[in-house]
Amino acid sequence: MYQPRRPARSEFVPVRGLQYHVLHWGEPKPGQAPLVLLHGWMDVAASYQFVVDAFDRERHVIAPDWRGFGLTEAPGIDNYWIADYMADLDWLLDHYAGETAVDIVGHSMGGNVLMQYAGVRPQRVRRVVNLEGFGMPAAQADDAPARYGKWMDEIKRVHRGELDLHPYNALSGVARRLMKTNPRLTPDKANWLASQWARETTTQDGRPQWQIRGDPGHKITSAQNYRLDEVLAMYRRITAPVLAVIADGNSLGGWWKDRYTLNDYHERLKSVPDARVAMVADAGHMLHHDQPERVASLIDEFLGG
Repeated sequence: MYQPRRPARSEFVPVRGLQYHVLHWGEPKPGQAPLVLLHGWMDVAASYQFVVDAFDRERHVIAPDWRGFGLTEAPGIDNYWIADYMADLDWLLDHYAGETAVDIVGHSMGGNVLMQYAGVRPQRVRRVVNLEGFGMPAAQADDAPARYGKWMDEIKRVHRGELDLHPYNALSGVARRLMKTNPRLTPDKANWLASQWARETTTQDGRPQWQIRGDPGHKITSAQNYRLDEVLAMYRRITAPVLAVIADGNSLGGWWKDRYTLNDYHERLKSVPDARVAMVADAGHMLHHDQPERVASLIDEFLGG
């Protein structure tokens, strides 16, 4: 099993009535804000361990489990909104950074949250590293009726238990699931991640099983259309330099085909006043697992001293 070079420590902080779980690496320094790492959908903060281990110097790093993921409490709701993640991030920065602008890295969903937050609170963000946070295909007004209908149908499915996350009989099953999703993931890293990604529980007849640490409500489609005009308005208000990191595996092409392409994403980035793009070779969407040394190097270089 993978052995972390820089073990994390954890704490819980109150955020909007929830106990939020936050991992820490390194020690706080007076007058210096932490580097904040935001994980993606159906992931956990510990997912960044390999990148933290690869940083070229010690720094104070924090990574929260988003609401309803990992060890952070679920809020007792049946679906989730991106605005809530943004508000949670705002509270976390109040707690850990005060008025000091911070450097933030976000992967996938975390990158989408970060890009919008950086346009809403530009004064709070010094530099942005967006790891494959592409956003979504643009929606049209005529899409709204079907989207609301799908959302209501999925709400019912959650309450019937039809979207519950599949449990595993052994931790090795979770590791195999991770490697199936990401063929580049090595067994040592998969076994370590599995122990962070799932918790041990018992069945009704007392047999052990492993349950993914994620609320099934996260699987529900957003009720609201993805309004590209609103997103680009937020992009235009970003004052921090932005490094958009993409993998050469073109995961975006596998999700949306012609509905939303890498060329479309590059076009959106033109709305960001100061954006540059870097590509990571031999990597897929989980590029921080596939090439942690390269990702760490890009972050180190971009953030500077």
